Amino acid sequence: MNTKPVLSAEDVKKILAAAEAHAVQNKWAVTISVVDDGGHLLGMLRLDGAAPISAHISPSKAKTAALGRRESRVYEEMINTGRVSFLSAPLIDGMLEGGVPITVDGHVVGAVGVSGVKSTEDVLIAQAGIAALGL
Repeated sequence: MNTKPVLSAEDVKKILAAAEAHAVQNKWAVTISVVDDGGHLLGMLRLDGAAPISAHISPSKAKTAALGRRESRVYEEMINTGRVSFLSAPLIDGMLEGGVPITVDGHVVGAVGVSGVKSTEDVLIAQAGIAALGL
């Protein structure tokens, strides 16, 4: 039987804390979500001032990145370059930049999704969170 690494509750806390610190340092009001490899929500933090819709968009971006095993921006780029049929893909609705997979030893173990500022800034927050794991 194969084995794979999984995110622990402590990992999720580290990711959320580091991502929050990066967002606060830059005065960005966002929602940060962490999901497992199946796209199931493990933790979420909505910072003061973040738009209510970001609490829906953030976990969707994370889920899309985890299930697709690639950054959610890839789907946005495919759609923007004319592959609009991808809008009918099942189970993924966060096809916007801001979802970043977490990869450990070649295995996608989950993802971080961020929503609330420019999509490129959302990615920076997600990456700061993932970096806290020391990968």
